[in-house]
Amino acid sequence: MDPNTASARMNQYEKGKHAPDFQTAKRLADELGVPVAYLYCDDDLLAECLLKLSKLSEEQIKRVMDSLG
Repeated sequence: MDPNTASARMNQYEKGKHAPDFQTAKRLADELGVPVAYLYCDDDLLAECLLKLSKLSEEQIKRVMDSLG
């Protein structure tokens, strides 16, 4: 993202005037260190779960999933 236009673009995303395409959302998520699904999550508890799961290994995620039934 061009630093000269980044602030204006982010402002439009935040206000809901425009939505980033998936590739842009992916780049934003990578920059923020969050999974891209986090950016689309409209539930705070689910968003927190996504953040915590994203820090686990694949094996740990499988164990969590197994424990959920």
